Amino acid sequence: MTGVIAIAVLTSSATTAAAQVTTPVPKPFPTSTSAPTAKPTPPQQAAPASAQDGGSVDPRLAGVPIYPGAELLTSFDTGRGQWVFTLGTDMPYSDIVAYYKTQMRTSGTEVFKTPLMHQFDLGQFRSETMIYRPGVVVKDYSTDSLGYLHVSGTTEKRFRTVIQIVPATK
Repeated sequence: MTGVIAIAVLTSSATTAAAQVTTPVPKPFPTSTSAPTAKPTPPQQAAPASAQDGGSVDPRLAGVPIYPGAELLTSFDTGRGQWVFTLGTDMPYSDIVAYYKTQMRTSGTEVFKTPLMHQFDLGQFRSETMIYRPGVVVKDYSTDSLGYLHVSGTTEKRFRTVIQIVPATK
C-alpha cells in the first residue's frame, strides 16, 4: 500500500506544481517613454555636375568640358595630329546632353533618334588638315540592355552613355 500512497503523493505534488506555474501576461506595445524612433530622411538630390576641364584628363583636351565622373576609355591619333577621346559614364543620356547644352551654350544637333546621338561642334571642319569634325558626340547605349562594353586587358565594364570628343586642332 505504500506504493499507492507514494503515487498519490507524487500526483498531488505534480498537480500543485502545475497550479503554481503562472502564465506570462502579454504586455502592451512600448509607450512614448521608449527609445525615440529615427525620423525618415528626405531623399537627397544629386549635386549639380560642375564643369571639369578636359586638361585634367589629357592636356590635348584643355578647354573642353568633361562630364564629372566620366571615365577615359581610350584615345587615339587619327594620323593627322588630330586626337579622338572616348569616355564612358553610367549617367542617363539625357543628363549628359543637358550638361553639354549648358556647358557649350548651344543646343547642338540631334544626329540620330535610334539610337540616340547628339553632337556639339567645337570648331570648323577643315578637310585639308582634319579627318573628324571637332566636337563632342554623346551616344545612348541604354537601349541595349547591357550597355556599351569596354574591355581593358581582362577587365570588362559596361556604360549607359558614351562621350566621344575630338578637340579642335590649332
